[in-house]
Amino acid sequence: MRVFLIAITFCLFTIETSARYEQPVAAPVYTYRVMRVWPHDPSAYTEGLFYRNGILYEGTGENGRSRIRKVSLETGKVLQEKSLPRQYFGEGIAAFGARLFELTWQSHRGFIYDAETFEPLGTFEYPGEGWGLTNSTSDVFMSDGTTEIRCLDPVTLSQRRRFTVHNGPHPVGNLNELEYIDGSLFANIWFSDRLVRIDPGDGHVTAWVDLSGLMPRKQRPHSIEAVLNGIAWDASGRRLFVTGKLWPKLFEIELIEQSPR
Repeated sequence: MRVFLIAITFCLFTIETSARYEQPVAAPVYTYRVMRVWPHDPSAYTEGLFYRNGILYEGTGENGRSRIRKVSLETGKVLQEKSLPRQYFGEGIAAFGARLFELTWQSHRGFIYDAETFEPLGTFEYPGEGWGLTNSTSDVFMSDGTTEIRCLDPVTLSQRRRFTVHNGPHPVGNLNELEYIDGSLFANIWFSDRLVRIDPGDGHVTAWVDLSGLMPRKQRPHSIEAVLNGIAWDASGRRLFVTGKLWPKLFEIELIEQSPR
């Protein structure tokens, strides 16, 4: 009987210990410090944003108002732009080498341009919706408003794989504009004031960023669509920029990890 009880105790201890170690560690939460405030075109329905060679590249949405553009960070002035045909609703943008890619929302078609001149170079097709776009040195990452991220070949733009973004056992949806920073993916959560940091290897959430109060609701344009959307990273200057749709400001911020309670 003693041996039997010892065996049961050992089994219960093993199960309890295993369960304890298998529980996911809660992802840290970051807040922010505003370092500088830059001008931003308040008519820009921002869908894509990145920083390259001292210039902001921005993709805007809405039918008849969708554009890709180069923008001066310091003045907010549009330096160069190209419009999409009226039937297309522009979405995320990314540049890989000499080519710039642009998604559209529900047309299942993306556009390829020369990154410097914006000369059209071709198109590509994809199923589902197009939302956010960014790239590493080897992959192009695409969001479609769901819980999944697609990894595309940067040459052919065919899908290599896809993964579900999850916080522990819970999927995280409404993934919108994307930015690749130091080996991690950052994503806007549509209609929220939060960013999520994602491990692109398996999709697990490694951190949350709470940007509440950055642009108070009463200071935003009177539009339900004037939400946080747009992340850009200056790798050489180690600067992080965020903005929103129809926002008159672009913020340079520093992330600050909250102390655990």
